[in-house]
Formats: sequence, structure tokens, C-alpha cells
Amino acid sequence: MRVYLDHNATTPLHPEVLAAMLPYLTHRFGNASSLHAWGQEARSAVERARTTVARALGSGDKDTLVFTAGGTEADNLALQGVAAAAQARGRHLILSAVEHHAVLHAAAHLARRGFEVTHLLVDGQGLLDPDELRRAIRPDTILVSLMHGNNETGVLFPVAEAGRICRERGVPLHTDAVQSFGKLPVDVEALGVSLLSLSAHKLGGPKGVGALFVRRGTDMQPLLHGGAQERSRRAGTENVAGAVGFARATELMLQEQAGAARRLRDLRDRLEGGLMAALAGVLRNGHPGQRLPHATSLAFAGVEADSLVLALDLEGIAASSGAACSSGSVELSHVLTAMGLPQERVAGSVRFSLGRDTTPDEIEYVLAMLPPIVERMRRVNAGRSAAAGASA
Repeated sequence: MRVYLDHNATTPLHPEVLAAMLPYLTHRFGNASSLHAWGQEARSAVERARTTVARALGSGDKDTLVFTAGGTEADNLALQGVAAAAQARGRHLILSAVEHHAVLHAAAHLARRGFEVTHLLVDGQGLLDPDELRRAIRPDTILVSLMHGNNETGVLFPVAEAGRICRERGVPLHTDAVQSFGKLPVDVEALGVSLLSLSAHKLGGPKGVGALFVRRGTDMQPLLHGGAQERSRRAGTENVAGAVGFARATELMLQEQAGAARRLRDLRDRLEGGLMAALAGVLRNGHPGQRLPHATSLAFAGVEADSLVLALDLEGIAASSGAACSSGSVELSHVLTAMGLPQERVAGSVRFSLGRDTTPDEIEYVLAMLPPIVERMRRVNAGRSAAAGASA
């Protein structure tokens, strides 16, 4: 059996999404900026897609949505674009210490250009105290960026409360909703955000396309310069097939969302409970309730996460030892480290993220295969430690 439990890294392309995209990869090939019939057919497809995704976010204005090449570009456009537009009145940004690297590294780039960045800490369960944000905002603060749902632990941030704080202080709020969109309702009005990032491949859409919601009145300069596409906010020939696929994935997500969240929560809880019952020394990372319904981060005492992930792969099970963007890195998870967890716990933590195709039988397969693997690895590691102690 093959079991894919790494949906936070990417999701399989939904067959209906592929079917919607195919015409725009073949005979409907026009450039959306062209004036002839081929171009206008493509333009209509992009604008229909823009309307679909904007409405799914609770925005009645399709022109608030900028299509990008993915979540990373959306995050960079939000941070760097707002910073460039606002630098004459301030150079201070606030973000959490557990943001995705697309946000952290964009902020680090700005810091090298003379901006000041404040990183808000989280507690041992990955939660953020809104009062910390309130105290951190200064007269020269030009942007706050706080993710909606964490990509490693699934922990949810109080974005709506942060939105109220930022509005009171006249500071725009950006949220990275790449992981939460598709799993929970995401409404830009309820959250009170000025900017919000999305990525299609996290909800059954294609890789290489994302979006940034930009509330009207938010000053932002483009990252890319060239044509006047995306209302001069993002130059470059539009990815027509990608936008169409994003929209179809969004439609399917809206049809399934409520029932899918309950089903995935039940499967995730079965996975967690089963592993904790079968093995000693298994701990959940992150708040048990305030989190996304489909993902869990579990620490296995006495094993190295990378070795466990490889052993699971040999049995046909896909999981992750951290964010997909940092796979292969020797650095420990910045998210779990920022939570103040011991190094040994961080090093032994594995992320499991479920998706629309995950079945109860697949969860039972993991529960049958994983405990013996962990027990075997623990015996081997204990033997090595005993041998090392004897030779010392």
C-alpha cells in the first residue's frame, strides 16, 4: 500500500482541475493581453478565475486579486511591495518567529536594506499573544505579517484580533493563508486583513500559480517590471491555464470544505490517538484544539525524524520531518525551536498532513507499520549508546 500523508507539501492535481486546464494548454492558447479573439478568450478565462477566487475569499471586488507564480511570490510581493511604497514614512515591520521562510527571508532581505524587523515570540504550544502585537506596533510600523495556519504544526493564529489591532493603529496586516485556504473558511472581511497570500497546489490545484489579495487603498509597488498585467501590480504574461486550474480547485474546495474538515479531523485524531496508545514517548507539538483539521506534528522520543521518514518511505508511507522547503537541510525546524521545545524533541518530530483522498484503511496501515519501525530504531540507537558508553 502507498499512503501519502504530506499534503502540506503539495496535493495531487484533482482530475476535474486538469480537465478544466487542458483547453488552455492546447487549442485555447491565446495571450490574455492580445486584442484578437484568441487573446480575448484567454482574458475572459483569467477574469472568470479571478472572480471565483476573490469571491471565495469574501471579496466582491475581483480586482483585489493579483495572480502570482505561487505563495512565495505572493508573500514577497506583500512584504517588499508594501515596504517599498511606505519607506518614506517608516521602516519597521512585525512578523512572528514561526512564519514560513517565504516571509522570514523576504523580511531578512528588507533588513539588509535598512528596514527593522521585530519577531514576535510564540508559547510552547505555538500560540501568539495578541497583546504582544499591540505592544510591538510603533509610529513607524508599516506592515504586520502573521500567518493564518502554521505549515508545520497547523496551529492557528488570532488573525481577526490582529486585524482589529492593526486597523486601530492604521497599519496594514498581511496573512499567509496558504495552508488554511481550502481547509477552513478564509474571509478577508472577517479577518480584517489588507493582504492575504494563497497557493493553488495546496488544494488540488496546479503548481506554479498563487494569488495575493490586496485591499483597495493599500499602497504597494510591483516586484516585477514589464507590461501592465494584473493592473500594473505584477508584470508578465498571465498563466491562463494556471488561473483556470486555481479557480476550479477553489470551486471543488468550497463544495467539500465543511464535510472534509470533519472527516479529516476524525482521521487525524485516529492517527494521533493510535500512535500514542501504541508507543511510549510520543508527544504532540502545538495546541491540541486551535489548529487546522488535517495536520499533526508528533515527536518520537529516541529516534531521528529524518531516519524515520526514510524508513516510512520504504514502507510506502510519505511524511515530512519539517517544512518541504527545508527538506535535506541539517537545520532543526525553526518553528519548533521558536516554540522553545528541547532540541531532542525537535530532532525527533515528524509532520503528517492528510488530504481529500486519505482513507481510514490508509490510517490503519500507518498505525500497523509505524510503531514497529520506531521500536526497532530505538533498540538500535540504545545499542549504539551502550556500545559508545562501554568504549569511553
